[in-house]
Amino acid sequence: MSQIKDQMPTLIMGGSLLMYGLIAKTGALLPVVKYLQVHKTLDLQVTMTLIVGCIAILGGLVNATRKSGTTKLDIFVLRPLGGIVLILVMAMAIRWYAEPLMKIVSTALQPVLGFKMYKVLNLNYVVLGILAGVVLTNTWGIPKFAGEGVKCARFVLKMGVIMLGARYSFAELAKLGAYSVFLVGFFVLGTVFLVLWLGNLFKQPKSMTGVLSAGMGVCGVSATVAVAPVVKAKSAEMAYTIGTILSFGIVCMFVFPTIGKLAGMSPVQFGAWAGTGILNSAQVAAAALAFNAVDIETLKVAEIFNITRVLFLPIIVLVLATWFGKETGQKLSFKSVVIDKFPVFIIGFLILFFMSSVGFFSPPSHYKGKYIDVSYNDRTQVTPEEWEILNSAMAANEFSGLTPKQLEAVTDLVEQHQIAGNFDERNDKKTFDRVGRARMAQLEGVLAAAKAKQITLSADVKSAIKHAVKQVHKKSKTVVTLTDFMIWFFAFGLIGLGMQITKKSITQAGGWPIVMGVIAGITKATLSFFVVLWLIKDVVLN
Repeated sequence: MSQIKDQMPTLIMGGSLLMYGLIAKTGALLPVVKYLQVHKTLDLQVTMTLIVGCIAILGGLVNATRKSGTTKLDIFVLRPLGGIVLILVMAMAIRWYAEPLMKIVSTALQPVLGFKMYKVLNLNYVVLGILAGVVLTNTWGIPKFAGEGVKCARFVLKMGVIMLGARYSFAELAKLGAYSVFLVGFFVLGTVFLVLWLGNLFKQPKSMTGVLSAGMGVCGVSATVAVAPVVKAKSAEMAYTIGTILSFGIVCMFVFPTIGKLAGMSPVQFGAWAGTGILNSAQVAAAALAFNAVDIETLKVAEIFNITRVLFLPIIVLVLATWFGKETGQKLSFKSVVIDKFPVFIIGFLILFFMSSVGFFSPPSHYKGKYIDVSYNDRTQVTPEEWEILNSAMAANEFSGLTPKQLEAVTDLVEQHQIAGNFDERNDKKTFDRVGRARMAQLEGVLAAAKAKQITLSADVKSAIKHAVKQVHKKSKTVVTLTDFMIWFFAFGLIGLGMQITKKSITQAGGWPIVMGVIAGITKATLSFFVVLWLIKDVVLN
């Protein structure tokens, strides 16, 4: 009887998931999910809830009718099942309801606040998941039935890091000049070593110092999650690191554009500075657009610098593995660091990264599975209705405010009904692709100028151009699938991470992590500002 009682929460959650899945399958939830703009996930919602619900009920019944043992099935499946189901239910609620609602509220408040709260505060599934876990563990506490499942969080986070490797390729480095690679590498390593020195100066735990150095030096949340197992960081230390990164980024997002304007930085220079000094991708993009919304040159440079930091992640993992070994008194050799101690999940990241770089998943020049295809085909053409709108606007001289290059790109779009290179150069693939991409960039500049109200275009014209640009932006289905898995792994792992952050652990950490992060962040932002002005000129992208 006691065993059945212990399994009741798991059985109730399983039954609730089955009920939700069956209701969703009828289409009754369609108005709700459309309002939340997650209607494209309805099939996934049905599939996930039915599968997880069935597993929860089956596992709960097995646990209720037999004594728990020490087999691998017991240790890895049956005992953690209740906690795994609980975290999955919370992850589904956050991904399908809490995050979309946050976006809707953020959009509604934008006219009042002057910015999108969702993007500025980074209130996505990452932060919401950690907060949900923290609230649960510090109010009701972790339920007894969920204790074993919560311990799975770190393993699942590692699986997410492996999936992360498929989203990047080595070709991104080829888009940077030699000065730029040096700049990113210098400030990544420099920031890491600065934080390590500060940790020693302020007598902070090695685990705290290690994870903060990676988060501040490399790429924020991803680096924090990847390095934590290497330096044996606690959940509260990871939370401090993530909070410091996001808070510092919010300040930088408003300060950087102002300083850049006052200093007379060029669009390329500011993009390099923002991509080096601000860690969070959304905040990098917001700062770049705040500085220059007329064209996308600043945003492109900023994102490429931002991307490149990710490529330094394996190097930093190795550096910190060596540092942590020495600091904890371990005898180190190449074998002990690179072979024995190098995290297996980082090897997984590197394998997927290599496969991505050689074009196993999509063209090797892709980023996050996205690539450009400007070849001639029916799939990339604008619709006849859109062509009529563009042609009429051209005849009515609606594009008079464009630059000559932008006007040429629009004219070409009207003439050939799609974005592509010159038809007579189609056999020269490099030239054809280069010309097509240049035209696409000009059309993106038209949209940016319209958004910044530098020019006035009708809604129909903007929609037609936006659709034409969207048509040449492709996505690798394989990378999209791996990314979906990564998101769910991160959602699960970060909720479990939040559940391990107690009031006691937060008070024990004190305020030193924030002090160290602010010192390191200001130092990097200041030095990179002067180095960018010195080294980076008008041409960075090849």
